This record gives sequence, structure tokens and C-alpha cells, in this order.
Amino acid sequence: MRMLKPRDLEAGMVLSRDITTKHGQTIAQAGCALTDQQIARMSFYKIDYVYVEGEDPKPEPEEEPQPEQTEEKKPEEKKKEAPKTEKYEKVKRVRNETMSYTQWMKGSSEYQEYTLHYSKAVAYMKEIFAAILAKDYKNVDKKKILASLDPMIKNKTTLDILDNIQANRSNDDSVYAHSLNVSLISRGIAKWMKVEKEQLNTVTLAGYFYSIGKLLIPDEVMHKSGKLTEAEFALIRTYPKKSEDILKKIPGLEWDIIAAAGQHHERYDGSGYPNGLGGDDINHVASIVGVADVYDAMTAARTYRAPKCAFQVIEAFENDGLSKYEPAVIIAFLDHMASSYQNSRVVLSDGRACQVVFLNKHRRSKPMVRMDDGEVIDLSKAGDLSITSIL
Repeated sequence: MRMLKPRDLEAGMVLSRDITTKHGQTIAQAGCALTDQQIARMSFYKIDYVYVEGEDPKPEPEEEPQPEQTEEKKPEEKKKEAPKTEKYEKVKRVRNETMSYTQWMKGSSEYQEYTLHYSKAVAYMKEIFAAILAKDYKNVDKKKILASLDPMIKNKTTLDILDNIQANRSNDDSVYAHSLNVSLISRGIAKWMKVEKEQLNTVTLAGYFYSIGKLLIPDEVMHKSGKLTEAEFALIRTYPKKSEDILKKIPGLEWDIIAAAGQHHERYDGSGYPNGLGGDDINHVASIVGVADVYDAMTAARTYRAPKCAFQVIEAFENDGLSKYEPAVIIAFLDHMASSYQNSRVVLSDGRACQVVFLNKHRRSKPMVRMDDGEVIDLSKAGDLSITSIL
């Protein structure tokens, strides 16, 4: 096992220990092969050193210096040495320049590979959903579906998943893209809750299938840009029941997956639909998918509003009333979501940039931030001042 500074890391090195921030957030797990994206994130979280597999190279025996060894190196020799720290130093400068982490990430090879797998997964989902609606269930293979998602989740933390989804936003917020996002986000929330692997796969599939009923709603209603009429809104609210009815017919599909489709809009305080269920009458997996569904919808762009950042979503949950959601799910989601962006550079509602330095347990959307001039502001005591974007 070797202990290295981030600037000495290279993609492909295997971690011996988890990498955690000073506030306990895991940003890479032991046993995974490091990617350039993960190495870049370490500078953002000010990680001092990490442990990787392998042994420290033995020092070379000292030799008497030769005249040619003490001479100034030729320019081309210096060029060969530069790549060792060039990538790390470039990322390190990002915090002081206009480039955000998301902008840097979009240029990485890992992200380009992610978008390729994402497009393939969406295309495969279209095939699966079309077959299900045609009542052709023979190719609905849960193992194959999970395998189509594997390249996007293998060796990825929940933060990796959220970053990739957010960077990959487009104006095409189709049923398929939304369902794929909710599947990945639901899995991330379940990982935060430390569920067993078998149940983790069930949660992932629940998010995958949960909104198939939307395909039975006319496009002109489902994707209407203007205000919905009462009749149109009532029609859209029928999709959870339609999804449940469709999934009930698939042989061998777990009840948790079916229940998530029918109950993800139910609310813990009884204010949801379609059946007004409350408390423990709501399926646990449905509660996880319900939170993932709200998060993905709020962080996506709409014709009538810009996408919300993580802190705005947290604020919306807080303002909406945490009593609407299963306590174990919403607390795990909010705590981990807020701590994921500890130390991040953010922009305030007055346009100033700053850094998140301390989270407020009782008002997670309003952390303490440090301005570039060193001033520290407690947003929970700063009136209407809030975080509007994450750099």
C-alpha cells in the first residue's frame, strides 16, 4: 500500500482505502480504479493524500554525480516531465478561474464515455417499454436491464452519479431520460441508506419502470408547455395507476417495483395521490423513488424556469414540509445531498461567488459560506440570501 498526494495519482490506480472528505462524505471507494474525474474532485475537496495498492518503489542507489548530469536539462527533456503534474495543476486552478467543475468534467474522457452508455441505455429502454406495451414480456430480462446500467454506476459514488446526470441535462426531458435518471438517483439514495445489494437492484429497477404509464398519456398533454387545464392535469395524475396496471402483468416482477409505480406520488402525511395513502401504508421503495422523482424533476430545465441546483431543491423540500416524506428516506437524502457539496464553490442570489464551509443541521439549504474577501456569512440568518447555483 502506498500513500500519495493527489498530484501524483494516475488514472487506473486502485484505492486501498475509501477517500472521505473532512465531513465524512465518501467520494471514492476502496477497490475501485481511479478515474481522471475522481482525481480532479480531490482538489475541490482539498484531499491531502490517499492510499493506493502497490509498494513504494525502492530508492535508486546514489551515484557520484557526473558532469553531464549536473548540466541544465534540454528543453525537450523538461517537456517530458511536465505531464506528471500538469493535469492536477490545471484542475487545481479551476477554483480560481471561470471554469466550473461541471465544465471541466464535460471535457473528460470518462464523461464522454458516460454519455455514450447513457444513450445506449435510453435506446434499450425504448425497446423494452415498447415490448411491454405490446404485451411481449419474453425479453424483459432484469439482469440485462441492470447490465445496461452497470457502466454508469460501477465504481461510482452517489455524488458521481448526480454530477453526471446534472452535466448531461438536455432539453429533451423524455419519459425515457427521466426514468433512467430516477433509476440511477434512486439507487444512489438507497446506497446512502446502506440497503443490501439485492434490494439495491430492486430499487434501481423500480425507478427504471415507475413511469411507463406516461406513455399512455397523449404527448400534447404530457409535454404541454403552457398551463394545464383541470381535465389535463387530472389525466396526467392517472399515470401512476396506469403504470401499476401495466407492470402487474409482467411475470416475475417484484411487488416493490409494482408498488413504486403506483405509490411514488403518495405522501407520508396523506396528501398525495392517487389513493391518499399515508405513513407506513406507503411502500418503502415507493418512498425512495418518490424523492428521486421530485429531485430529478426540479433539477431539470423547464420552458417556464431554469433548472434548480441541489441547495434550491433542499430548500424546496424544507419549505414543502418534511412531514410529506418517509423520515428515514428524506433525512438520509437531505443530509447526504448537503454534505456532498461541502467545500464547493457556489453562487448566491445577489450574484457573489463563495465557498460552503459549514452546514446548518436545522436548515441544510442555508449553510455558512466564506466570501472571497474572507467574510463568513451564515445564510440561515441572512434573510432572503440563498444559493442559486453550484460551480
